[in-house]
Amino acid sequence: EKKTKAPTASGGALSAFMVRPKGIHFETQEPLEEVLLLMRRHPITNVSWILSVIALLTVPFFLGPVFLGSGLLNTDMPVGYFLVLPLMWFLGTFGYAFAAFLHWYFNVYIVTNHRIVDIDWLNLLYRRHSSTQLEKIQDVTYKQGGILDSFFDFGTVLIQTAGTDPNFEFESVPQPNKVMSQLNELIEKKPS
Repeated sequence: EKKTKAPTASGGALSAFMVRPKGIHFETQEPLEEVLLLMRRHPITNVSWILSVIALLTVPFFLGPVFLGSGLLNTDMPVGYFLVLPLMWFLGTFGYAFAAFLHWYFNVYIVTNHRIVDIDWLNLLYRRHSSTQLEKIQDVTYKQGGILDSFFDFGTVLIQTAGTDPNFEFESVPQPNKVMSQLNELIEKKPS
């Protein structure tokens, strides 16, 4: 019989792929339930909003002088306006960046020794929590498409469930082949 070494704890608080994370608990976790994997979308998926934030942060430095030099702004305005408008812009940009980070950080996929859990954080006031027992999982596959997916080793893990339970998609998770292997191993160990 082939012996497999149990994965050890890995990953920090901002990691997108954590094996047996220490000190991680979630709202509906049962007393004997152990978190085996905690995943988020691969960090490379954050590049688009990070570049947007960088671009938004540079706008006041380019548009301010353009508007002042072209005479489009009324220079009789109080000086405070020239300070408040860019500050409001930066505050809005910070709010956008903060919301995008929270969306990445709190959208998690969890594999425990009893079930899989998908927590979708949609905004400050709404989140969706889905789970299914390991016994109800019928098939686990993954897909990788494109150069970025292959180069950075991330993809979507597709989990088909039995009956009326919804199917699950762990989108853009790192090392999808390891996730699939871990889930198949857990399913084989579970008594039917």
